[in-house]
Amino acid sequence: MLEDLNLQDLVLLVVDSYDLIFAGGAEEVLRKFHQTHHRVVFGAEGLVWPDKRLEDRYPVVRSGKRFLNSGGIMGYATSIKAIVAQWDLHDNDDDQLFYTKIYLDPLQRETLNMTLDHKCQIFQNLNGAIDEVLLKFGSDRVRIRNSVYDSLPVVVHGNRNSKIYLNYLANYVPNTWNYEQACTTCDLHMLDLSQLEVYPEVLLGVFIQQPTPFVPEFLQRLLNLDYPRDKLHLFLHNQEVNHEKHIQRFWTEHRHHFVSFKVVGPEENLSQADARNMGMDLCRQNASCDFYFSVDSDVMLTNPQTLKILIQQNRKIIAPLVTRHGKLWSNFWGSLSLDGFYARSEDYIDIVQSKRIGVWNVPFLAHVYLVQGSALRAELREKNLFVLEKLDPDMALCRHTREMGVFMFITNRQEFGRLTSTANYNTSHHNNDLWQIFQNPVDWKEKYIHRNYTRIFTENFMEQPCPDVFWFPVLSEEACDEMVDEMENHGSWSGGRHEDKRITGGYETVPTDDIHMKQIGFDKEWLHFIREFISPVTLKGYAVMNFVVRYTPGRQAYLRPHHDSSTFTINIALNHKHQDFEGGGCKFHRYNCSIESPRKGWSFMHPGRLTHLHEGLPTTHGTRYIAISFIDP
Repeated sequence: MLEDLNLQDLVLLVVDSYDLIFAGGAEEVLRKFHQTHHRVVFGAEGLVWPDKRLEDRYPVVRSGKRFLNSGGIMGYATSIKAIVAQWDLHDNDDDQLFYTKIYLDPLQRETLNMTLDHKCQIFQNLNGAIDEVLLKFGSDRVRIRNSVYDSLPVVVHGNRNSKIYLNYLANYVPNTWNYEQACTTCDLHMLDLSQLEVYPEVLLGVFIQQPTPFVPEFLQRLLNLDYPRDKLHLFLHNQEVNHEKHIQRFWTEHRHHFVSFKVVGPEENLSQADARNMGMDLCRQNASCDFYFSVDSDVMLTNPQTLKILIQQNRKIIAPLVTRHGKLWSNFWGSLSLDGFYARSEDYIDIVQSKRIGVWNVPFLAHVYLVQGSALRAELREKNLFVLEKLDPDMALCRHTREMGVFMFITNRQEFGRLTSTANYNTSHHNNDLWQIFQNPVDWKEKYIHRNYTRIFTENFMEQPCPDVFWFPVLSEEACDEMVDEMENHGSWSGGRHEDKRITGGYETVPTDDIHMKQIGFDKEWLHFIREFISPVTLKGYAVMNFVVRYTPGRQAYLRPHHDSSTFTINIALNHKHQDFEGGGCKFHRYNCSIESPRKGWSFMHPGRLTHLHEGLPTTHGTRYIAISFIDP
């Protein structure tokens, strides 16, 4: 190669190939080189490396960076040839020290007309200078700006601890993302599944490693993934005894949905790291496993196309963005602190809130991700990726992956789903998810609110069987069943006696055989249900008494005519007539109007103490349950 460097006007740009990005083009870098009026220009940095004893030998610089960095060199070919010709070391010796000693020789510095790029006009070395660097957004392009010297470097070099920040910058520069076009590279190198004769084979790794709400719904979401069943294998690790009933039911009903189905239960006493290593290694050891799709139980994948979308994006590791409802909590970190833990990147909030859409190189991801099988058998062939001293399994995986030079990506190009909150999940109830109305309101609504509830507002889906008696759907069948189940599991029915220590004064004028919501610790949740789902139908109110009533022929079959001690009342049927009971209903005497076929999950709403004298009609067979709230605005 030295023979090719004899052209007098040839200018060379010598850079590392694997840890830099070009922010500008050839014309710009050549123009900036000529403006230095030197024959050789080295990159500069604020740190002395590798020999700090040489610091005093560097020329004093009044403004700018003082020390040489050999990650970037630009100069005339003949001058660079004169420098390189002095190399008498081994190939693995330190080239930075070699160039430093030549530059520190005053005679050679003058003879070869060498200088450093003190103010980062050409080279920006990020190591030790991250705080100086900003992204400068134009309408159709993004540049990297050194805020100290107000320069726009052309070559950006990120070695050692600055590589994560270099990856962040590369999400935008040189022309990866901008405000006008958004992501300009997201569709490059896509895998078109429609052009494949056979779909790739996928191992689905599912991990239930803590008590988690809505596990049956989580498992159903996995079944809803739009992907050929004959290409799906399942590995499931469940660490929680509380969820064994869910897994057993899932295995019994759906094991034929998958080519293979392997379950590791809590009796195996397998650690989280070992379980994750086992799942990933099943794909690694199977040459026909094209992808490994890891999903934790707190991930609700609401988009059935998620798996296909990730495969088509064609990255070694890629995750769909999922967040907690109404929170900034997500399944990725945009940056890392110096000790390797969470740090918020400048663009984190915009990505989470989908103000910036694209495919993003990130240093950490968790909860749900897709890994190419070929990567597991190459760069990530180490079998113990989830184990690293003092780090949890996800952090260990990401650190190993970064050290192997494998990029991890997160995509928010589509809506994929959400994370459920597992914090303070109480498993002491009979139906624990009923209590999740505060922590996981979206999942609670999907499970427990009637599917036709929203039609009340969009289609006026409400009936008026009697004057000023409104009838509308509010609770799902599952909500009704679980509420009845909770009450029967509690079992402390009042017996329909007038004497009642649960209320002020200790006397109930019109007693019912009931259990108050307070008795099962559900009063706060029920009041919130009233505010969120009843108040929008009527006025915002405050319920002062909430309870579930039980009518049985042998105990209390009916309720005599009475006025409720409320401004208005809601009365929700919790089971089916002709299926769970016979008889029953409600008669409003002023209008001689009876409703004898209450619908499960539907609510009556009627005035209380003012106008609507009413009675509970006799239940002749079975057991009838209703949820009652007395409401005063």
